[in-house]
Amino acid sequence: MQVSLLQCQSSRDVSQNLSFISEQLKQLSKADDAPHLVVLPECCLLFGGHESQQLAHAGSDQSSVLKEALANLARTYGVYLVAGTIPILADDGRVYSRSYLFDDQGDTLGHYDKLHLFDVDVADGTGQYRESDTFCPGERITVIDTPFGRIGMSICYDLRFPELFRAMRAAGAEIIVLPAAFTKVTGVAHWMPLLQARAIENQCFVLAAAQWGQHNQGSRETWGHSCIVGPWGEVIAKKAEQVGWVSAKVDAKAVEAIRAKMPVAQHNRFSLPQLIAKCD
Repeated sequence: MQVSLLQCQSSRDVSQNLSFISEQLKQLSKADDAPHLVVLPECCLLFGGHESQQLAHAGSDQSSVLKEALANLARTYGVYLVAGTIPILADDGRVYSRSYLFDDQGDTLGHYDKLHLFDVDVADGTGQYRESDTFCPGERITVIDTPFGRIGMSICYDLRFPELFRAMRAAGAEIIVLPAAFTKVTGVAHWMPLLQARAIENQCFVLAAAQWGQHNQGSRETWGHSCIVGPWGEVIAKKAEQVGWVSAKVDAKAVEAIRAKMPVAQHNRFSLPQLIAKCD
């Protein structure tokens, strides 16, 4: 299968971010007519800004300008698109950080709301992150049937919670996508070890598309290092810095072969996490 991850340096300017993604998709080289899976990073259309800006651009699942714009990109360029994240209104006045998966006709195959919110202190220029002030946590895991295999969906901080990944594996995930915007400080320390650990533990491909660099006049800095990791933990392709594509053709049959040789899911003597009951 052919997969491509777009590394972005998104800002608060939605139109500018959308234009950048469209131009990059226009330049994306498709090797043949086979389905092509594209993954965008977290906050691809709106990065940073006050809570009021998130709410100003938030829509419902049925009526979202941002959702329709991303679906149109999938349709226009004929790709299966994991559309990063966009704000979708929640009932409590906050928004969900939602990732959609569109097919190459722009139809919605499924969506996932970020389960784990980044409420932490980091030794960087921002210092304190409180996503729960703006965002409402999701309640369900999502695993979707596609021509590439069964795709499990996760977002950024979810990477630190192995139970979620195990639940997706138990629900049949063979590929796990991870739109992200890791801070530079946490990325230097933990990004690659966590990506490889989640791939190895669950014998899945992990496709992690990231934000990179200085955002909004230096108010935020992200780590980049968008990465395609194989089910044996090998780094198949990586883009450390700058914006643009990291692409690879990967063999989906590798998952089946590795699981057959080392059936860790059958050997695990601990019960499945409660999340499995919340699978879409």
